[in-house]
Formats: sequence, C-alpha cells, structure tokens
Amino acid sequence: MKTARKKNLYQLAAWTWSWVATMAIATFGPKYIWDDHTILTALAVSVNFANGILMIIANRNLFNKFDELERKIHLESLALTLGLTVVVGLSYSLLDTTNLIAYTAEISNLVLFIGVTYLICVTINTRRYV
Repeated sequence: MKTARKKNLYQLAAWTWSWVATMAIATFGPKYIWDDHTILTALAVSVNFANGILMIIANRNLFNKFDELERKIHLESLALTLGLTVVVGLSYSLLDTTNLIAYTAEISNLVLFIGVTYLICVTINTRRYV
C-alpha cells in the first residue's frame, strides 16, 4: 500500500515540476527564445495548460490514497485556503483598482499567499489532529 502512495507522490512531483518548467517556457520563451512568435507562444501556453490538468489529476490520485484523517486535514486546509484566497485576493485587487497601493497587484503575490496559507493550514491541522 505504501508503494502505491509513493508512486502517486512521485507522479505528482513529476507533473508539478513539468508544469513549472512549461510555465517558465511559456513565460520566457516569447521574449528570449522565439521572439514573440504567436503560434509558438500559443503552443507553449497550451502545453502548459495540459500539464496543469495532468498535475491536478495526479494530485487527486494522491488524495484518493489518503486515509480518513489525512483527507480531513487536507480538506479543512483546502477550505480555509480557498476562503482566505478569495477574500484576500479580492481585497488585494480592490486596493489596486482604488489606487490605495502604489504598485500593481500581481497574481504571483496571490499564488505565493495560497502556497504559504495551505502550508500553514496543513501544519496547524496536522498538529491539531495527530
């Protein structure tokens, strides 16, 4: 049973790194590799999107191998992360559109917030239940 879980974890890691790599290619390719060629850029974005879908499927497969307690920990963590992301993200956007912050609200800041929030929630919920 542990080998199936380990296999799912390695598959998730592979798809995640593949998604990160294709994101980098789609982001920097038009500027540094193929000089804003529209078809190549669209292809890179499409490949990145497909890798993202496969990463989500790999994540789901890993979650399906979790026991009841692990699922509870992650479900609560995901629920809190989603709620906080919506509230913080919309407030962040509102700060930008109303010019209450001097810089442009960037999605990368929200993605960082999501990662940190999920990590903190999983840590707190693990300590709470284990």
